[in-house]
Amino acid sequence: MRRIIFSVETQYIVSHVIGYIASHIIDRLFNSIHWRFLYQVLLVAILVIGCQNFQPREPQVSPTSDIAAKNCVTNYHPEQDYFPNKVSVKYAQGFAVEYRNNYKIVTVKKPWQKANQDFQYILVQCGTPTPEGFPQAQKINIPVNSIVTLSTTHLPHLASLDVVDKLVGVSDTNRVNTPQVVEKIKTGKVASVGNNSNLNIEKILELNPDLVTTYGTGNAQTDSHPKLLEAGLKVVINAEYMENSPLGRSEWLKFTALFFHQEKRAEEIFKRISERYQEIAKKAKAVKNRPRVFTGFNFKGTWYVPGCKSYVAQYLADAGADLLCIENVDGSVPLSFEEVFDRAANADYWLNVSQNWQSIKDILTEDKRYGDFQAVKLGNVYNNNLRLNEGGGNDYWESGISNPDVVLADLIRILHPDILPQHQLFYYQKLQ
Repeated sequence: MRRIIFSVETQYIVSHVIGYIASHIIDRLFNSIHWRFLYQVLLVAILVIGCQNFQPREPQVSPTSDIAAKNCVTNYHPEQDYFPNKVSVKYAQGFAVEYRNNYKIVTVKKPWQKANQDFQYILVQCGTPTPEGFPQAQKINIPVNSIVTLSTTHLPHLASLDVVDKLVGVSDTNRVNTPQVVEKIKTGKVASVGNNSNLNIEKILELNPDLVTTYGTGNAQTDSHPKLLEAGLKVVINAEYMENSPLGRSEWLKFTALFFHQEKRAEEIFKRISERYQEIAKKAKAVKNRPRVFTGFNFKGTWYVPGCKSYVAQYLADAGADLLCIENVDGSVPLSFEEVFDRAANADYWLNVSQNWQSIKDILTEDKRYGDFQAVKLGNVYNNNLRLNEGGGNDYWESGISNPDVVLADLIRILHPDILPQHQLFYYQKLQ
């Protein structure tokens, strides 16, 4: 039989009712002092035995306290604007936000190359009514209190917004460079959950996050978001890598901020970054001598050359250089070694080579033909792997996305050292 648990107050009342009934019954049956004494002894025994079968109820946390702990609204007013701080999107082309009184409509417009669909998210202030309509959109209560991120590029956002305490899982803890996240990983409070084909759905379900952030490529076999949605999780796609400008990529900080009510902080941070970027770009664009630059390397017979409308081309144009690029292309185009050599043999600088190369010797060991490039002969080869951790995580591809002003300063220091003589290379290093 199930034991029935009563509160202390209920125990008190029940005990006295039992005593009252027992007293009157026995008074009628036994009208003598002797029997009065016996029934009093019996009454005490009943009360003792009864109380032993009762257990105090555990104190319950009131719903109001729980809601307050999650920054939820406890007294909803339909006419109140619950988002006094808002973001405006200037450079990023891939997302937009519309504000309503108690919810935000967030649209990711180009999640991957040749995508034929947008993704829409309705971010509802916790404790307020969920709006009707939006049948194709995910509805997510905000602010979120726990998050799993499947790209290291999202981690600097959490650090900048001071919400690393909400992080419970990442794709691979060994590849993380963001200091605040590394410290939390050391305490065992952040789990590795894999990514794409190696995604550990069971682990993510165990963590039970309010939100999972990921990215998409358009490949249904490898993309993680369909699997996460099927598992019943709240998942959003961050498409920062689709942006064609460094500041556009960096502005996705504001996208992350929408889920934490951190719009004001994001606006302030991005304002400082964009102003410094524009300031130093203005200096570099004024130079008369523009060195010729090429990027990438030959991998299994293919050399990917950036398009002239890509973010790489934007970086080098802003750094005062002429990049070998493909006209009217915003991504990259595969070429052969010979095609690249015909174009870049006499270029002044070679940038962004293989992550595994640390010296000119490494380059020539890979392929002796590289030695025929003028940039190699002059020793003008620079790689963006200065901040490479033991697990192979490259901070250029992590915090570099969020700090385009620092990346640009590195490029200017390499190509025009007299413009920023005090700047020390942060992401780049010269191959010796």
